[in-house]
Amino acid sequence: MIVEERMITFINSLDHGHTPFLEKLREEAALDNVPIIRREMQSFLKVFLQIQRPQRILEVGTAVGFSTILMATYGPENSRITTIENYEKRIPIARENFRKSGYNDRITLLEGDAADVLKTLAEPFDFIFMDAAKGQYIHFLPDVLRLMHPGSVLISDNVLQEGDIIESHYIVERRNRTIYKRMREYLQALKDDSRLETSIVPLGDGISISVMKQPDGKEAAAGASGVA
Repeated sequence: MIVEERMITFINSLDHGHTPFLEKLREEAALDNVPIIRREMQSFLKVFLQIQRPQRILEVGTAVGFSTILMATYGPENSRITTIENYEKRIPIARENFRKSGYNDRITLLEGDAADVLKTLAEPFDFIFMDAAKGQYIHFLPDVLRLMHPGSVLISDNVLQEGDIIESHYIVERRNRTIYKRMREYLQALKDDSRLETSIVPLGDGISISVMKQPDGKEAAAGASGVA
């Protein structure tokens, strides 16, 4: 556990929830054991969308479309969301949820392995939300970085693995060791990339927030012109 359970319960008790449609979808996902972003992450994402106001959004990992619809609901009205999903059983459910939500015209669902789909994309995105297979984050990263521009933000969910990330390799269950190793590599890659400024935050199961820096000197030039 990253944050003490009583603190999480208290924080979530202050939350007012979402639209009736999203609340119903959240309850259905819980009943069907479909993993969606945690309640504290939902709240954070709503605030982030209001601050950043991204118009071009890319989501890696759709599931049943809960977070996609949340971003469409609380993001800018003119935003466009591209989301990628590989699990065939959930794709038709997500498509139906998009239709019912009323945001179908703003959402593009691309089917297939994100490692392949990402290579077909060319336009830069203002915000990229990574919430797919955790062991694949490191493999997705080169294309994700290619799809960012100065000022773009990458948020990656579930990066601390219920605290396993700080444990010895030998303590982690054998079946989780590959994911453990790759996630540590991913976080190190984010922190070491000179193009990014990255913060790792113990929210939910841990998130990383990375912003693509402006080219050297651009901020100084903008400041100088502002003074003039």
